[in-house]
Amino acid sequence: MSASSILVLGAGELGMAVLRELAALPTGNTRIAVLLRPQSSAASTVRKMGVEVLAGDLQHDSQSTLAALFSPFTTVICCTGFAAGPGTQTKLARAAIEGGVQRYVPWQFGVDYDVIGRGSPQDTFDEQLDVRDLLRGQRGTQWLIISTGMFTSFLFEPSFGVVDLARNSVHALGDWDTAVTVTTPDDIGRLTALIVLAEPALSNQVVYTAGDTLTYGQLADTVDAQLGITLNRERWSVPTLLADLAENPGDNLQKYRAVFAQGHGVAWDPAVTFNAQQDIAVTSVAQWIRQHLTARAASR
Repeated sequence: MSASSILVLGAGELGMAVLRELAALPTGNTRIAVLLRPQSSAASTVRKMGVEVLAGDLQHDSQSTLAALFSPFTTVICCTGFAAGPGTQTKLARAAIEGGVQRYVPWQFGVDYDVIGRGSPQDTFDEQLDVRDLLRGQRGTQWLIISTGMFTSFLFEPSFGVVDLARNSVHALGDWDTAVTVTTPDDIGRLTALIVLAEPALSNQVVYTAGDTLTYGQLADTVDAQLGITLNRERWSVPTLLADLAENPGDNLQKYRAVFAQGHGVAWDPAVTFNAQQDIAVTSVAQWIRQHLTARAASR
């Protein structure tokens, strides 16, 4: 199977990174397109990359309508996440199968849902397992899952509460020896393009990436060393986070904190990753800090 035509679903932070990398690679006569809502402001940007724009609405279009849009493409890559609403990821997988897509890459750019299992604190993860079961239970469409860990920047999102520079604090989710794998969206875009275009073609497997895998203790040490500061350290234990979630069961960030604190399926050895096996340079947490935070720290 050659990726003679590729359709990307969505052009948010990750979708744009994937499109940018696909457009930059020497893909020969490969057709590269993106599916966007008709009113999307991203259309002009992607057209300038030489990417074809198709009109569609992943949330509101029917499964059959989407299947017809997907069917001309050999590979469809979903870069639209949970924001599309419950049930959307399952609908998209079913549309890919109905449309006879040769290979489908679902929105699984994150943790290892097989290891986490059903019934985790983050209830949206169960649908990710539904998608995996659906794809594994059929043979008409090949599938490719790319597990990337958390976006590196999310570790430094104040609302998430792991590293909060404004409060000079760092919190360990679970414990200081709990580990997390992270990859930047730019690296995910580059690696996804290379994975999708790899020869011989990769399919019916989970492929891992990692910009870095580190414990929360190592994260705190890295921030201190890179910025020349001493963060106040506080551990958020699993029981504490589960209790917080019980008090606010609809709080999405609390769900993520609790599932990452449990430490299952959220970190893996970089040696097993596509980038390590192919000797592809990626951005570590220390490098990300130097690129994004050193100027801010100097101005404090």
